[in-house]
Amino acid sequence: MTAPSSSDTTSAAPSSRPARARHPNLVVAVLALAGMGASFMQTILIPIQPELPRLLNASSDDTAWVITATLVAAAVCTPVAGRLGDMFGKRRVAMALLIVQAAGAILAALSNALLPMIIARVLQGMAAGVIPLGISLLRDTVPPKKLGSSIALVSATLGVGGALGLPLSAVVAENLDWHVLFWVAAGIALLCVLLYAVIVPSTGMRSPGRIDIAGIVGLALGLVGVLVAVSRGGDWGWGDPRTLALLIGGVVVLVIWGVVELRVREPLVDLRVSVRGPVLLTNLASVAMGFALFSSNIVFPQLLELPAATGIGLGLTLTVAALILAPSGLAMMAMSPVAGRLERRHGPKPLLIAGAAVIAIAYGGALLFHAEWWQILVLNILLGVGIGLGYAAMPTLIMQAVPAHETGAANGLNALMRSLGTSVASAVVGAILAQSMTTVNGVPGPSEGGFLLALTLGLGAAVVCLVIAAFIPRPKKLDTGAIELAE
Repeated sequence: MTAPSSSDTTSAAPSSRPARARHPNLVVAVLALAGMGASFMQTILIPIQPELPRLLNASSDDTAWVITATLVAAAVCTPVAGRLGDMFGKRRVAMALLIVQAAGAILAALSNALLPMIIARVLQGMAAGVIPLGISLLRDTVPPKKLGSSIALVSATLGVGGALGLPLSAVVAENLDWHVLFWVAAGIALLCVLLYAVIVPSTGMRSPGRIDIAGIVGLALGLVGVLVAVSRGGDWGWGDPRTLALLIGGVVVLVIWGVVELRVREPLVDLRVSVRGPVLLTNLASVAMGFALFSSNIVFPQLLELPAATGIGLGLTLTVAALILAPSGLAMMAMSPVAGRLERRHGPKPLLIAGAAVIAIAYGGALLFHAEWWQILVLNILLGVGIGLGYAAMPTLIMQAVPAHETGAANGLNALMRSLGTSVASAVVGAILAQSMTTVNGVPGPSEGGFLLALTLGLGAAVVCLVIAAFIPRPKKLDTGAIELAE
């Protein structure tokens, strides 16, 4: 299949200038709302996850696929959506994903059985591509002076939607029918489709070419193997034949996929661009920062909710715990204008280093202070500040290092790297806490040593991110609009 070669597409060749939006602030608001709605899908079921076997009349091992399906679908579809956005128009592809998200939410709202719920969650996970597409649209529609803060806001929605969605999900789960969660999600998605149609302009920026079907299939098979192994390895056992077969098979497929992509004229992911210093190192830093982000998302809720009798938990209700954690998302949003000003003055690289440093400080504090709810509140807000700075820097670093007609695919790959980091964190930290289970005063729960080890890994990931960021080369623009590395 080939991208349309209409006059609109022809006039929007990679060398043409994008048309700026008449109301850029409204465009940014719509893109941010769509991003928050998409990231909300990742955490919508966390408050009721222990109840899923009863609600869906299935075993806990089977209902785990309800969570895994969304994760895998998001990872597979995000880079694909980015490439399709470059070819057929980012606005058009983003609207299609929002419609798919709404359909998935409506199906979930009408479901009481496992299979339709898994299908619904796959459809919802596909909407994750809306976020990198939105970031890429900013480059086409927002004036340069507003670009830094706009990227910071939309990029932060990867964390904001989850952080703000937790208390909403918790309140609904404790007081209303759990299906209401999905009706809310469907309403948000449909509202975003309408707002996209009315407010977000069609920029005409296209990169005509053929859809790399083999590349899509290869990437999907490889990612499914690796991510299913990582996400289910803790339950199955890391030495289980299923885990090993999926993990090894997925890695082998990805290696073969990479070799083939290097030989394809119009690849799904341009690996030659992806291995350039700024792109490669930014993506590696993204994996580390994604790990650091999700480590706290696993540890802090358990510290807040475990019974006080365990000697480590604070015994708070699900809703109260979620409200304590929610300000982290607000901190990410609040950092957007600050990050924009810092990026304009100092560039994205120092911003990423600063974000990683703030996250490391927060984890260092958590290792020493986690006995009171207000300590976790303060430290989690500090984490939100660091994530807000780091997530603001990453898309800018990527877009400075790739041609304008490849921003969708490049941002999609970067979003995938962040998701990979969160997936690995979920598996590793979950396994650590599970293996540290003990019983204190007749109440089972992870030991303090398990929590401290998990927090130490979060600290280590932040330090790794900081070190990698320090070695990212500085790009400089050429007259052609491409990017060359400064020696």
